[in-house]
Amino acid sequence: MSTAKLEVESTEFNLPVVKATSGPDGIVVSELRNDGWVTLDPGFLTTAQCESKITFIDGNKSILRYRGYPIEQLCDQSNFLEVSYLLQFGELPTKPQFETYENDVLRRTVVGEDFRAFLGSFPRNAHPMSVLASAVNALAAYHPDTVDINDPEQLNQAAANIMAKVRTIVSLIHRRRRDEPLLYPDNQYGYVDDFLRMSFAVPYTKFDSDPLMVHALDKLLIVHADHEQNCSTSVVRIAGSAHANLYSAVAAGINALSGPLHGGANEAVLRQLEAIRDSGKSVREFVEEAKRDGRRISGLGHRVYKSYDPRAAIAKSYLERIMNERGDVFAGMHGLLDVALELENIALHDDYFVSRHLYPNVDFYTGLIYRAIGFDPQMFTTLFSLGRIPGWIAQYREMLADPATKIGRPRQVYTGQPKRDFVPMDER
Repeated sequence: MSTAKLEVESTEFNLPVVKATSGPDGIVVSELRNDGWVTLDPGFLTTAQCESKITFIDGNKSILRYRGYPIEQLCDQSNFLEVSYLLQFGELPTKPQFETYENDVLRRTVVGEDFRAFLGSFPRNAHPMSVLASAVNALAAYHPDTVDINDPEQLNQAAANIMAKVRTIVSLIHRRRRDEPLLYPDNQYGYVDDFLRMSFAVPYTKFDSDPLMVHALDKLLIVHADHEQNCSTSVVRIAGSAHANLYSAVAAGINALSGPLHGGANEAVLRQLEAIRDSGKSVREFVEEAKRDGRRISGLGHRVYKSYDPRAAIAKSYLERIMNERGDVFAGMHGLLDVALELENIALHDDYFVSRHLYPNVDFYTGLIYRAIGFDPQMFTTLFSLGRIPGWIAQYREMLADPATKIGRPRQVYTGQPKRDFVPMDER
């Protein structure tokens, strides 16, 4: 095994190196703790918490691969449920394997009446991500025979339950917010097709989802399905390292994803476009003010991608298709699309953004597509969550199976007061 040499003052360490199949190798620094040293890496910018075989990203070359397959090929030739199988089990399924998996998910999509009543106990104006996290956490209480993480069959059932029921839960949250009757799943439809039917159909009326919208949403779910060790995925792994059950770990991931700096960014993009439109300023004026004040513009730039986000390229292609083939759906958005297109054009050609690698990211486009489909901005991050479910499950499974996994317990460098004696209140 290769080693790396580290010298700290007069002490020398020979640290093992883990060779990567793609991307940077890893230097194992765990033994430093035994010698009185810890590594300090705010934001974990250069710290790997695990070895993983699931997702590979090269942000400098616009590369995103699931289990070795380029995201472009998966979006072009696969579908969300097939990609979900790939992420969880490591290989693309055969036809019989896929049919078994699909049937196992679809037959679980119904939630019980007690659970529907539980969802009905939340205020209609509660943020959907708060409701979704609570609902996924509650699934453990409604399915107590699937929470033993040491039983592979229970873990499989929990994974299938989450894949199936989160789709139903998101549709129910959407309809309650609009004060519309709740609908039941219908397994005659596909996974995404039935989700749109449950979200938008009028009861007892024939509903045919727009094939282009079904196709576009399916691809957005794929591009969101996993993204290496991001904030929410790290939370899922750390919760799981304590042997929290899968429902609890995924609920923790949903809570992390709800933050505006993570999954909530797509909602922030649309809010920003509305603010620009309603400000009375031109897009160029808004941009120049932001540059002058050092203000971040939502939807531009990414922590990992220093070239064009490959997910953004895919999302943009579907936005363009919707513009060309269903342009009328943007009429109700009152100029937001025009603002977005002008902002995109500035970002792609203004040296300020190009030199800083601040390209439009996936959040810049997904909100516009979700809005075109018919979802309100506050639902956007629940759609992100729906897509990320298979990645969280895959990461949780991998974490459990890894013999190197230990309960997550980051260290710190203490910079507070040294030891001091307590002073009674009347002497202070």
